[in-house]
Amino acid sequence: MRGALESPQASLSSLFKKTFSQVPVSIEALKGDGSSRKIFRLRGKNLSAIGVWGPERKENEAFLSFSKHFRKSGLFVPEIYAENLAAGIYLEEDLGDITLFDYLSKNRSRQKIPSEVVSVYLEVARTLPRFQIEAGKRLDYSVCYPRSCFDKKSMLWDMNHFKYYFLTLAHIPFDEQALEEDFERFSDFLSAADSNYFLYRDFQSRNIMVCNGQPAFIDYQGGRRGALQYDIASLAFDAKANLAADFREEILEAYLKALGKTTSFNRAAFLKYYPGFILIRILQALGAYGLRGFYERKSHFLQSIPFALKNLSWLLETQELGVSLPAFTPLLKKMAASPQLMALGAAPAAKKLTVNVFSFSYPEGIPQDASGHGGGFVFDCRALPNPGRDKNMANLSGLDAEVIALLEKSPEVRKFLASIFSIVDQSVENYLSRGFSSLFVAFGCTGGRHRSVYCAEKLAEHLRRNTSLSAPVRHASLPQPVS
Repeated sequence: MRGALESPQASLSSLFKKTFSQVPVSIEALKGDGSSRKIFRLRGKNLSAIGVWGPERKENEAFLSFSKHFRKSGLFVPEIYAENLAAGIYLEEDLGDITLFDYLSKNRSRQKIPSEVVSVYLEVARTLPRFQIEAGKRLDYSVCYPRSCFDKKSMLWDMNHFKYYFLTLAHIPFDEQALEEDFERFSDFLSAADSNYFLYRDFQSRNIMVCNGQPAFIDYQGGRRGALQYDIASLAFDAKANLAADFREEILEAYLKALGKTTSFNRAAFLKYYPGFILIRILQALGAYGLRGFYERKSHFLQSIPFALKNLSWLLETQELGVSLPAFTPLLKKMAASPQLMALGAAPAAKKLTVNVFSFSYPEGIPQDASGHGGGFVFDCRALPNPGRDKNMANLSGLDAEVIALLEKSPEVRKFLASIFSIVDQSVENYLSRGFSSLFVAFGCTGGRHRSVYCAEKLAEHLRRNTSLSAPVRHASLPQPVS
C-alpha cells in the first residue's frame, strides 16, 4: 500500500535502485505525448533509463507485451528493464531525444528534405511490414487495449470523436442524422478491407526515434488487428510533418515494395481502400487536435490543424474515396477551405511566454515581478543542504563547479527540483494556451548565493531544453546578474 501512495518519481527511483543497484543521480521530467502518462529520464552514474508511469494497467500491459515480442522479432524497440504493474510503472531503454519529426524539422530547408532524412523515412516505410506481418503473426492480441481490432466500432468511435471534439468545438454546423448515415456507409466500406494484420495505430514521426541514423520505434500500446493501409497513411500524411505529395508517393512505393517481399498482396485492392484510410486517419488526428486544443486549451495542438486540412484538401481534389458520402463530402470541402481554421496555425506565433527566473536572499527580500503580470512562484530552498557552511565553499556560488557537484549528489535537492519542474511545467502549458506573456519564478535561501542560484539555473536549463521558451535568470545577491 505504501508504494501506491508514492509519487511516480519516488516509485521509479525505487525501481531503478532495485534494477541497477544504484540510486539515480537525477530524475528529469520529459515532455508528454498528450496522454495521461508521465515520462521521466533517470540517470545513474554510468547509465540512463526512461521511466514511465501510466494510470491504465491494461495499456501498460499492452506496451510491455508488445515491446518484448517485437524485441524477440528483431525490431528496434526499447528494451524493457523492469516493471511494476501494481504501481503502474516500468523502466525502458533510453533511445535519446531525437524523434523523426525533430530530425526532419532540424534538417529540412523549406520543402527541401536532405538525402539523409529521406533515407530514414524510406527505411521506416520498409520496416513497417515487419511489424504488420512478420511480428504480427505471433503477437498476443489478447492484451490489446482498448480493443483487439480496428473494426467498424473503432472507426465509428473515431468519427464521433471527430464530430464532437472537432466539428462541434470549431462551431461547424452539420446535419447529425445525415452525417451518421454517411459514417455508417464509410465504416462499412473500410471494414471490407482485409484486416488480419498488426495495426500500429499511431505510426507517425513523433513515435519514431532516430538513433545513430537508424529508426527506432515507440508508443505502439494502442496497437491491434487492422488493415495494412492505415499505418502507412499515418506516416505519409502526418500533419505537421507537412510532406510534399511526391515524397508521400515515394514513401508509399517503398512500403509496397517491401510489403511485396514480405507477403503476397493485391496492389489494386490495397489502393482501392488507401484513400479511405487516409481520410479516417485525418479525422482521427483532427479529433485529437480538437480535444487537446479547443477543449483542453493546449494551443500547440491547434497549430497542426492547418496542416491536416492541407492534406484533406489534397485528398479531396486528387483521390476517389470509393464510396459515396453525400452529406460528409461537402462538409469536408467546406472545412478544407475555411480561412478561420487555416489561420489557427499562425495564432500561437503571437503568444510568446517568458519565464523570468530569479535567485535571492530572504534577508534582502523577494524580488519584484517587473512584468506587472502578478502571480508565479517563490520557492524556499532553505530546507536543502547548504554548501555555504563548508568554509571551502563559502565564497563560491551555485555557478561554481564544486557547489554544483555537491548539490547534484543530494537526493533532497533532486526530489525538490523534480517537484518544482512538474509544478512549473503545468503552469507553462496553461499560460501558453491562454496567451499569457510572463511567468515569475524565484528561489530564495539564506545568503542567496548557493542553493537558490543552483536551483534557478537548473530550472532555466530544464525550460530551455524541453521548450522553446525564453527563460532569463537574474541572481539578486551576486555581483553581476547572469542572463
